[in-house]
Amino acid sequence: MTKENLEFKTEVKQLLDLMIHSLYSHKEIFLRELISNASDAIDKARYESLTDSSLMENDREWKIKLTADKEAGTLTLSDNGTGMTKDEIIRSLGTIAHSGTKEFLAALQSKEVKDNPALIGQFGVGFYSSFMVADKVTVVTRKAGSGSKKAVKWESSADGRFTVEDTEKEGKGTDVTLHLKEDERKYLEEWELRGVIRKYSDYIEHPVVMDVEKEQDSTLKKGEKVKIKEEETLNSRKAIWLKDKADISEEEYKEFYKHVSHDFMDPAKVIHYKAEGTSEFVALLYIPSNMPFDIYYKDYKMGPTLYVKRVQIMEHCEQLIPRYLRFVKGVIDSSDLPLNVSREILQSNRQVEIINKSITKKLLDTLGEMKKNEYDRYLSFYKEFGRILKEGIHFDFSRKEAISELLLFQSMNKTADLYISLQEYVDGMKEGQEEIYYITGTSYEEAKNSPYLEAFKEKGYDVLMMLDEVDDFIATGLEYKGKKFKSAVKGEIDLDKSKEAEKKETKKKFKALIELIRDQLKDDVKDVRLSGRLKDTACCLVGDEMDMDPQMEKLLKSMGQDIPQNKRILEINPAHPIFEAMNRLFEKEQKSVVLEEYIKLLYDQALLLEGSKPKDPTAFANTISRLMVKDAERAAG
Repeated sequence: MTKENLEFKTEVKQLLDLMIHSLYSHKEIFLRELISNASDAIDKARYESLTDSSLMENDREWKIKLTADKEAGTLTLSDNGTGMTKDEIIRSLGTIAHSGTKEFLAALQSKEVKDNPALIGQFGVGFYSSFMVADKVTVVTRKAGSGSKKAVKWESSADGRFTVEDTEKEGKGTDVTLHLKEDERKYLEEWELRGVIRKYSDYIEHPVVMDVEKEQDSTLKKGEKVKIKEEETLNSRKAIWLKDKADISEEEYKEFYKHVSHDFMDPAKVIHYKAEGTSEFVALLYIPSNMPFDIYYKDYKMGPTLYVKRVQIMEHCEQLIPRYLRFVKGVIDSSDLPLNVSREILQSNRQVEIINKSITKKLLDTLGEMKKNEYDRYLSFYKEFGRILKEGIHFDFSRKEAISELLLFQSMNKTADLYISLQEYVDGMKEGQEEIYYITGTSYEEAKNSPYLEAFKEKGYDVLMMLDEVDDFIATGLEYKGKKFKSAVKGEIDLDKSKEAEKKETKKKFKALIELIRDQLKDDVKDVRLSGRLKDTACCLVGDEMDMDPQMEKLLKSMGQDIPQNKRILEINPAHPIFEAMNRLFEKEQKSVVLEEYIKLLYDQALLLEGSKPKDPTAFANTISRLMVKDAERAAG
């Protein structure tokens, strides 16, 4: 094959430009990323060799080697892992295979990226960080088990292009050679490399080695010293999760988190425990401080890394945790699973089910302890991940109660910055209150100022503000300590049972007018009735108890889904002066044109209050203008 000149995809060009010109601090992460990539390649080769020994190629000493050439100004990182074919290297290094590329680049450009390198690793594009310290990168790679010396050479100077050509390589694996910039030659110094590896990669299972110059006594001349080069392992190689907790520093825990999560922020919580009994495994799990930007994408990779007896089996084992805890990162090392366990076996393996139950309980217990003993930290976690945690209410029936204890909400009787638990809500319920009331909305202010809450404010009842799109879906059918959840915008609300006789009289008084409104709006509403929730506002639209919440309906429509058209109920406030006026007009002239206009206006007003458009905006505006003119003339005249 002659040398092929190829161009990076547009998003890679943009990424490289940002890498080179924007990210000035934390440049040493390039080494951590390359060592992580090499470690992954060895893990893959080692796992695949369990069923295909030819991949070993008689080379059983897995290692990652650094070679610093001060004369040439190059740093080479070599591994004897799985290697790549020509197609694989073009796909891996010429494109970014991720559906959220545009969002990622936008995030990089919109943030103060100098101090936020977290996005690099989080997105899995760590290889490109090499260009922060190198003006040219050469990669020579040979696929394990290929049966020949034939290899591929990839090279780029980050100028928008890269070349690919055939070459030869003795062993399997990959050599990455960085042609360091003049002002980055410190990465050729042994002390610098030792420091970076100790900081970021000390726990890497495979040895990271380097030829180190040492002095020793001469065997030829007594009393003289001679210099020799010896290969030395620079990392401790002790799998951190297998160490005793007492022997691990907080800093070590943090660095390992950054290794497994590709996040440069510290975790919110570390969970390290050993399970014994029906299933023996070690778990080192982390609850992040910040939500990964791609957590809602279809291809988001969830689940801790699964090891069996220290051999990495799967990088993201989603069978080990429930989906509503998908933000959790870490490793699980099992002693009970077979080394050649497959993805299919994992789905029905009893040991995996036991591990999943143990981890889920431990995580929920830990979150409960955080909420009780470290409330401020828990609140920060909840603001990031509460929306995801709520999914468990719907999907994990057996743990609904435990998850309910973890939920926090803003409420009508508290300021926007204060959250309450369900227990606190129940403890504060007024005498005679039987249900937990909630309202959905897009913001705290919008929900708190909703006319649907007028009766609740008058009675002093608190109402939970549910501001996530999924909230109504989750709250429907939910109970807490025997108290059912009830929406403030659906079903009938009757907070004052003491005035039944008065209500009957009011109903009788407005019966004929309600019939007229019902008949005129029969194509638009399901029913017309007196309201128990309104005190100042004239009217509103409400759904039946089991109808879809208006917020959820809007969300689904915005996603292009066809939603069945459900008619709502028009509730009118009999205490509002407009109905006294309308009733007098009705008694005087039952077929009044003005009355007909008023009824249309009431319905349009109700639509506006729920955040919808009037049925006919032009007619609505014209009617309002006409009434304003009449009122102005009457006032002037």
